Amino acid sequence: MLGRLNHVAIAVPDLDQGIRTYRDMLGAKVSPKQAEPTHGVTVVFVELPNTKIELLEPLGEASPIRGFLEKNPSGGIHHVCYEVADIIAARDRLKAEGARILGDGEPKIGAHGKPVMFLHPKDFNGTLLELEQA
Repeated sequence: MLGRLNHVAIAVPDLDQGIRTYRDMLGAKVSPKQAEPTHGVTVVFVELPNTKIELLEPLGEASPIRGFLEKNPSGGIHHVCYEVADIIAARDRLKAEGARILGDGEPKIGAHGKPVMFLHPKDFNGTLLELEQA
């Protein structure tokens, strides 16, 4: 069911500092900032030859990563995103296996303009998973 690793997301308390770290210190190409109000984050993507790193900071008081940053004030790995060929078929298979889909269980449009959904970390070895339609 899983396709390629799309990105590893790192929550950061200061997106501008995160950009400087990856762009200036590490010499990586970093995308422009992109506000994602539906998901409560502002993101950039660090482009690597084999995948991407997503840096995300809270957008608004109700941001779902605000709590993560309260527990991890320096930031840290927030989730891993895998591509799937058919997100609805993947959702239905995972639900049949007992996996919990976060939110209302329906895909939402993610930062790449494609349907995404998140899976409960307690069902996946403590790791929050994002699935993205390939």
